[in-house]
Amino acid sequence: MSDTQPESRGLGALPVIGALLDPPPTVAVVRLSGVIGAMGGFRRGLSLGSQAGVLQRAFKLRNLKAVALAVNSPGGSPVQSDLIAGRIRQLADEKQIPVIAFAEDVAASGGYWLACAADEIYADASSIIGSIGVVSGGFGLQGLIEKLGVERRLHTSGDKKAMLDPFQPEKPAEVKHLKDIQGDIHEAFKDMVRARRGDRLKGAEKDLFSGAFWTGTRALDLGLIDGLGDLRAVMRARYGDKVKLRLVGERRGLFGRLRFGALSDAPAGPDWAGQAVAAIEERMIWNRFGL
Repeated sequence: MSDTQPESRGLGALPVIGALLDPPPTVAVVRLSGVIGAMGGFRRGLSLGSQAGVLQRAFKLRNLKAVALAVNSPGGSPVQSDLIAGRIRQLADEKQIPVIAFAEDVAASGGYWLACAADEIYADASSIIGSIGVVSGGFGLQGLIEKLGVERRLHTSGDKKAMLDPFQPEKPAEVKHLKDIQGDIHEAFKDMVRARRGDRLKGAEKDLFSGAFWTGTRALDLGLIDGLGDLRAVMRARYGDKVKLRLVGERRGLFGRLRFGALSDAPAGPDWAGQAVAAIEERMIWNRFGL
């Protein structure tokens, strides 16, 4: 009779018990995709209102090791960009959880602002990165209404209330006022990039902050990102093959799914013209980056 006894496997050897005692690392994945800010009609852009709950839940996951931001945005509202980025930093600092951003097609303008909320930024070699600047656009329609024989009637209280009216010729003083506002916003954007990227930035500021954009490969050379790679590969390399990537998204009821899902791109009802204009404006923002 053998003196050796069967090796005791213990409770931890059982799959279910083992998973409870030693759970795999979890990475929360938050998708920040689309134009930032209000788009009008049924079209919905990124905002703090739409993302606050998502971010809160992402940072509450059990056994959380990191939060990954999947960024695919050409920009939009600087205010919403700052609010979303600020909330990410607040939660990251409170929970002491690292945040890693992954640029997909584009992380430009406000999209790069969001990416800078992360501790590290990765991108594909062909991703579009940068566009650290401010742009405002519109149309001058005063000649059109003259040709149509339409008389413009506008009454204001306050001599600056109708500044930059598209049906009136541009005035140098009004253009200067707009550029001053753009300058203030640009400085806030530059301060954000300097604070978050620090000495990792390698290019001259006059080039980095000119509004230009680059591929992921060139952005890496300029210190705008930290590496090339996709979310799954980088997270598995860092936390092991058993890492759980948990996608955290908005919670919507039936009405929300109908409103913002299958019907969101279909102009309907009396606001079809507004929806069409919003769709065109959104398409133009993406087209700035060849997308």
